[in-house]
Amino acid sequence: MLRNMHIKNIVLIDELDIDFESGLNILTGETGAGKSIIVEALGIGLGGRFSKELLRYPEETGLVELTFSVEKDSVKSALLSLEITPEDGEILISRKLSGGRVINRINDETVTLGKIKAAAEILINLHAQHEQQTLLKASKHLEILDTFSEEILVQKNKTKEAYQAYANIREQLLNMQMDAGERAKRMDFLQFEIHEIGEAHLMSGEDTELEEVYKKIKNAKDILSAAGEVYDITGYENNRSAGNEISHALQTLKKILNYDPSAEGMVSMLTDIDALTNDFNRELKEYISDMEFDPSVFEKTEERLNDINRLKAKYGRTIDEILAAKDGFEKEYEELCRYEETLRSLQRKEEKVKEELIRESDILTELRKKHSVFLCKKIKEALKELNFSQVIFYMKFEEAKEYSANGHDEACFMISTNVGEAERPLYEVASGGELSRVMLAIKSCFADTEDTPTLVFDEVDVGISGITAQKVARMLQKIAAAHQVISITHLAQIASMADVNYKIDKKVVNNKTVTEICKLDSEGAILEIARLLGGEHISEQVLSSAREMKGLADTEKLY
Repeated sequence: MLRNMHIKNIVLIDELDIDFESGLNILTGETGAGKSIIVEALGIGLGGRFSKELLRYPEETGLVELTFSVEKDSVKSALLSLEITPEDGEILISRKLSGGRVINRINDETVTLGKIKAAAEILINLHAQHEQQTLLKASKHLEILDTFSEEILVQKNKTKEAYQAYANIREQLLNMQMDAGERAKRMDFLQFEIHEIGEAHLMSGEDTELEEVYKKIKNAKDILSAAGEVYDITGYENNRSAGNEISHALQTLKKILNYDPSAEGMVSMLTDIDALTNDFNRELKEYISDMEFDPSVFEKTEERLNDINRLKAKYGRTIDEILAAKDGFEKEYEELCRYEETLRSLQRKEEKVKEELIRESDILTELRKKHSVFLCKKIKEALKELNFSQVIFYMKFEEAKEYSANGHDEACFMISTNVGEAERPLYEVASGGELSRVMLAIKSCFADTEDTPTLVFDEVDVGISGITAQKVARMLQKIAAAHQVISITHLAQIASMADVNYKIDKKVVNNKTVTEICKLDSEGAILEIARLLGGEHISEQVLSSAREMKGLADTEKLY
């Protein structure tokens, strides 16, 4: 679960540390206090957009750090599959913006943004205010159903593989569509390309060897000049050369041996130097003699390289790629030579893979219909708990015009919230408040099977009040029995159900407006509930109602 959130230099936040607990964590505050900033910072920590415009002080570093405790074995295994190992049972995700560059780290190891997002999907599920709008897309409805069943997901992969095989055959057939004139023209062109490459008699690695020879020949004059200068300095043909000087020094040093035998070591060393110098000059002389190139060799080498580079410009960056291109041209030419036979073979293959696609898609459709009954029943029960007392809810299926990697289904949730109303697609009839409750109902249906330890709801109470608000509070508390839940709310009914309450305030400190957050004790929580009930002026009656509301909520808890 999310243990701690550290925010620095984000919008109105100078620096904040928030310690979260298990169960239901509720955040409240006045409109404009900065609740959305907290959620935005959380989104940044989970891999969201982190731009310089979000920094309070652009010249300073912005930072979001999220510390998670990892307890479930399934979560640990999922993290290990990403090569992320919890340290002392914790994962620290850090995103720092400095100098226009974002540095992403997990447990102090620099990682890619993709890895941050992948880890976040395992650890936390953020239901932001806009997420409920996805229910206005029919494609989202089918996606929700598919994630509900492992059996569907397995079959969906089989259908995807079948479609890919079908799409590949279709592409091959499309490429084969040409009349006799086009085919003859293509065959002539292929013959030309095959002949052009074949006439070159290319050998793998030949270009590298030729380039070395060409470079050596082209720079032979400079090489000879430099080598000759070295030979003049070290050789024995010049009286003042290094070789002659060392030889003379050796002879002089040997005279010392007549008077001091201890000089034997120095004589031995200088003898080695003289021998090495002599060997070096002999090898250098041979090198210089080998540098005498025939101009015709240079001309042939240059011509051969030009031919190879011309072929590279047309067929590939290396000789191996050119030869591979030739193999491809020969294969295509052979297929065109037996065009009718190849075409019939592909058409037979297309029929076979299409039959496979239809079969796998039909199985997928049946599984979807079977599991949709169970899912919609669960969602309907959850909606009744959220004050949709007479709701009708099911999934309507239609056959898509085309087969795809997703099968051939089009489906959407159908709903009727009032007696006597016809069922209509969810995306046509639901209000903002209704969408929030439908999304919450869906989340509750996945809560029992979902491994994600932490669920975050940003203002799931939009457009509701009264008894409905109380039912939403109970639903959040029900989900919190199996998950850590963090929710932002404006409603006293939801705030009263919290295991831990937090208050977000906007204050002026040292002539600066800052957003702060504090964890409330039991009395502070009651005062905050009273504020939500009564507004700015809290009477004894409102305070009494807040105490009563909190007391009743505590007795209703499931854990």
